[in-house]
Amino acid sequence: MPLTTIRKRLAAALAILITGVIVSTAAHGETELVLGDQAKTVRSLVEASGVLKGAPYRYKWANFQGAAPLFEAARANAVDTVMAGDLPLLIALAQQSPLKLVATRDAKPGALGIVVPEHSPIHSVKELKGHEVLVSSARGSISQYQLYGALKEAGLTPDDVKVRFILPTDAAAAFNSGRVDAWATFNPYFAIASENGGRVLRDGTGINPSLDFIAATDSALADPEKRAAIQDFLKRLARAGEWAADHPKEYIATASKLTGMPPATAKLAVERTARNTRPVSHSDIEKLQKLADESVAEKILPFGVKVEGAVGPRLLGRE
Repeated sequence: MPLTTIRKRLAAALAILITGVIVSTAAHGETELVLGDQAKTVRSLVEASGVLKGAPYRYKWANFQGAAPLFEAARANAVDTVMAGDLPLLIALAQQSPLKLVATRDAKPGALGIVVPEHSPIHSVKELKGHEVLVSSARGSISQYQLYGALKEAGLTPDDVKVRFILPTDAAAAFNSGRVDAWATFNPYFAIASENGGRVLRDGTGINPSLDFIAATDSALADPEKRAAIQDFLKRLARAGEWAADHPKEYIATASKLTGMPPATAKLAVERTARNTRPVSHSDIEKLQKLADESVAEKILPFGVKVEGAVGPRLLGRE
């Protein structure tokens, strides 16, 4: 595929993923939830399944292209819930963000990875030595942890490469223009890059814990009506995951429409996306604590985090 075509398709696919516009959605009831999302990931699943139709509260979607600006919104109480991967959540907790974990979503290790341009002379992680690698989006992202793990596996250290942190849409433009050697990123940007000519050096298999979480702000949980609405939303989100397993074509079509990704790219992104929603388990807490301790040792986290203290009420019932 010509590079100019790839650029046009990538630009079109990413244009709609830019951060922060809040979209109102009609529903009954006086209580209103602002649902924080990344790259319309959760919204695509919810709208495809239709599980929020008839919800007894109003809701809005707040879309961001990465975890860092989403957590800024949470700290400002501009959203009531957030969806984020394991390490970004730990960074937010280390920064004393007013959040509690209320659900887990089992992510897929193939949902993130390191890509190089199609005709790059780099064919292994070891060959990244001395080259620049963009990491999306900010320090403490799941992509940073995946990159550092891949470097260690290849006998390298982070000092052996030139790491630059940049938001996904900016990283995509730089990567696609040929100005950088490699890009460590996550879904759907990883799917977009790999579907449009990017060559995968290493994905997150065997490196990342592959856990996503839904967290709610302390202020939302302290409001009885919002807490009840969040509980209802989580139950509906769990049903949406069950629906998606039996309706992949409808799910892909909605994801393509909402994000602007071509159907083939949306299919790849959807196949890599976490679908199930369940209670936070003791195993999740242990895995997240292990990640926190390792991240302190790797100097990704500034100091330790006690994960158990950040677990909120079991809104989805017992584990």
